[in-house]
Amino acid sequence: MTSGDPQPAAALQIRALLETRLGALRAKDARRFVAEFDSSIVKFDLAPPLRDSGPSVLDPAGLQWWLDTWDGDLLVDLAELTITVDGTVAFCHCLERIQGTRTDGEHADMWTRSTLGLRKIDGAWKITHEHTSVPFYMDGEVRPALDLQP
Repeated sequence: MTSGDPQPAAALQIRALLETRLGALRAKDARRFVAEFDSSIVKFDLAPPLRDSGPSVLDPAGLQWWLDTWDGDLLVDLAELTITVDGTVAFCHCLERIQGTRTDGEHADMWTRSTLGLRKIDGAWKITHEHTSVPFYMDGEVRPALDLQP
């Protein structure tokens, strides 16, 4: 890419959006986290349902409930982030690490896989698609592979 190419600037804007989301999770601020979604959002998350969209995804109450199940600091980091931009459409994928202690005293340290689809709407990047998953051991017990690390 040449220095006049707008794509590096777009990737930096998207990276800033992702940092805002990480900051919101670390601060346990669901309202700030969902503010990055467009109203057309379609979400495939770890928790049911299989697919969620629109107003229920934009409502921070469910996420806030989950964030409130963490005691003290919630550490969230991204690894192996890739951002691809073409005009007003972008996608990124990464591994996401979540670490902390639950209110019941259980310590959690797990990696998930994350893919985001974004559109530039009225001059700002917004998330229109989110997919988070965890691999499963295919050993007959169908156990989530929460112990995997990159």
